[in-house]
Amino acid sequence: MTRSRLNLLTGLLVAISPLAVPVLAQTQSRPPMFKAMTERVTVAATVRDQHGRPVTNLQAQDFQVLDSGRTRQILEFERDQAPMSLAILADYSGSMDVAAKRSVAREMVRQLVGGLMPGEDKVGLFAFDLELREVQPIRPAPGNVLQGIDRLEPWGKTRLLDSIAETGRKLAQTSGGRRAVVVLTDGEDNASALSAPEVSAIASSIDVPVYIVLIVSPLDRVGKSTTSLIDPHLAEQRDGALGNLARWTGGDILVPVSEVEMQAATKQIVDELRQQYLLAFEPSAQPGWHPLEVRTRPNLIVRARSGYLVPGTAVRPVEWQANR
Repeated sequence: MTRSRLNLLTGLLVAISPLAVPVLAQTQSRPPMFKAMTERVTVAATVRDQHGRPVTNLQAQDFQVLDSGRTRQILEFERDQAPMSLAILADYSGSMDVAAKRSVAREMVRQLVGGLMPGEDKVGLFAFDLELREVQPIRPAPGNVLQGIDRLEPWGKTRLLDSIAETGRKLAQTSGGRRAVVVLTDGEDNASALSAPEVSAIASSIDVPVYIVLIVSPLDRVGKSTTSLIDPHLAEQRDGALGNLARWTGGDILVPVSEVEMQAATKQIVDELRQQYLLAFEPSAQPGWHPLEVRTRPNLIVRARSGYLVPGTAVRPVEWQANR
C-alpha cells in the first residue's frame, strides 16, 4: 500500500463512524490496525418474513446478538419510527452517458425523494466521476435534489469505491435518526485509490447501511425483468465484492430492470430504513475482528452489519473478509 493510499484510508476510517470509530495505526513494518473507541456498539437490523414482508412488532427479548459466537446482553433497544437521513450518491462518470442511464438514475432519485417525509427526513445529493461533489448537503427533504441532478453532466473516469467511503464519512457527521448511503451506479470503477477489501473494511465498521442500485440502460430493459436479465458482468457485481460491501453493512444491492422493479427497489430502501430496529451492546475487550450475528424468531430473516473491530491486533481486511 502506498503512503498516499494509507493516508486516505486512515482519514476515512477515523471519521466515518460516529459510534464505533476505527482508527488506522500507521507503521511501515506492520499491517493496518483498527481501534474501536467506544463503550457500546450499535447495530441497525431489518427483519422480514419469508414472503419478504417487513416485521415491525418485535421486542428486545425477541433478539439475540452473537459476538464471535457469544451472546451479548442488549443494553438499548429502539423500534419506533424516526426521521431518516439519506445520502444519495449518483454516478456521473462518462459511462453513465451511454444509452440514457442518467435518465434512469434521475427517476430513481425522484422516487427516493418522493418517499421521504418533507421537513422531517433529510436528504443530500452527492455526485462523482473522478471527484466527489457535494451537490446538496444533508438538509430537510425535499431540498433541491432534483434540480441539482438535472445540472450534472456525465464525464470522466469513475472513482466508485473511494466515493462510497467518502460519502459515508460525510453522512456519519449528521446526528440522530436512521441513516443510509444509496449509490446509483452502473458499477464501473477505473480510478479508485482504495481497493474493494479496504472499502469493505470501512463499510463493515460503520453503523449505517449502504444500498447499491445498479443502473441498467433502458435499451437493455426491453422485455426483461431482473430474474430474466442475462448479463454476466452485472451478476458478477451483484454477487461479488460490490454486493458484499452492501450486504456486510446491513444494506443490499439491487438490480431493478423494469419500471415496477424500480418502484419496488426505492420502496424497499425507504421502508427498511423506516422500520429498522436499533440494538446496542457492550463490545468485547478481545482485540481483533468480531463477527456479529443477529438472530430473532424462527422463519424470520434478519439483515445487519457483519462485525466490528477492537484495538490490539493488526487485522488485514482481506484476512477477515476471507473468513466470512
